[in-house]
Amino acid sequence: MKNKVYNLFEICNPKQWKTISIDNLDKNGKYPVYGANGIIGYYSEYNHEKPTLCITCRGATSGELNISTSYSYINGNTMALDDLDETKVDINFLYYFLKKRGFKDIISGSAQPQITRIALKKINIPLYTLNFQKKVASDLKKAEDIITFYKNQLLNLTELVKSLFTTMFGDIKTNDKNWEIYYWKDVLNIKNGKNQKQVEDIEGKYPIYGSGGIIGYSNAYICNENTIIIGRKGNINKPILVKEKFWNVDTAFGLEAKKDKISYYYLYYFCLFYDFKIHNKAVTIPSLVKSDLEKILLPIPPIELQNKFAERIENIEKLKFIKKTYLFPIKNRSVVA
Repeated sequence: MKNKVYNLFEICNPKQWKTISIDNLDKNGKYPVYGANGIIGYYSEYNHEKPTLCITCRGATSGELNISTSYSYINGNTMALDDLDETKVDINFLYYFLKKRGFKDIISGSAQPQITRIALKKINIPLYTLNFQKKVASDLKKAEDIITFYKNQLLNLTELVKSLFTTMFGDIKTNDKNWEIYYWKDVLNIKNGKNQKQVEDIEGKYPIYGSGGIIGYSNAYICNENTIIIGRKGNINKPILVKEKFWNVDTAFGLEAKKDKISYYYLYYFCLFYDFKIHNKAVTIPSLVKSDLEKILLPIPPIELQNKFAERIENIEKLKFIKKTYLFPIKNRSVVA
């Protein structure tokens, strides 16, 4: 199928309109106001009758795209693609084209990223027949809706797990179910990480973990399967449950549960609820000290109840895996997200 390439300025007129300040928004206004991140409020006047494609052109979200509703006000920190030639281009096709293309070569400025009108002249667009454009845009919208649906289902399953934890074990901060309390040092082992330089092997069997996730591979390991990682430096409040043996670097602690006392699933979700920032010892980069962690008080429900929780979590994780296969290529996954 043949196409003709048009410059963006041949099919529309990019324009920044007068900015309405936050103070001048009207909560009783009839018309939505579009800013850098979509609708930011309402106003008594509009400057666009038709749905219009907008490009965020100021700040960290420069390059974000929105399509306004009819009768809306498009603010000055957003570039409105006005006077769209609807005989040549479908607005939804243009949206998906620009979303795929990106604006990395268009954005300027370091302290304050921006997109200028002149810079948009770099954009050229191959256009097919309108019917074909609409078909492509419709198919992409359907795919996008399916992705959103499964992402929402994953979020719902994650919230279900948190709700299940609270229902079964109560509030861990107040221990409102009066479980026995133990120090961490009595129910788990904290394994220090080590520098990975001497063991790195691109074809290694075991992953190497930092506080933020996998950073390499090795044929040696420090921690056993079903160990929780918490950051010693950096990501101290983002625990990771790893279901295979791994090497942890010196910026990450490995928490191995003593199986007769505590389920690793219970420990993992305790860590998700716990605020490790209260043990932070640094001003710039958040840091934790092993001796402080060993003194953390942990309510311990009966192991039978913990195991029942673990069984339910396993079933939910299977559901999550099924949902993920619709979103991502199937890989060997050993991490609980």
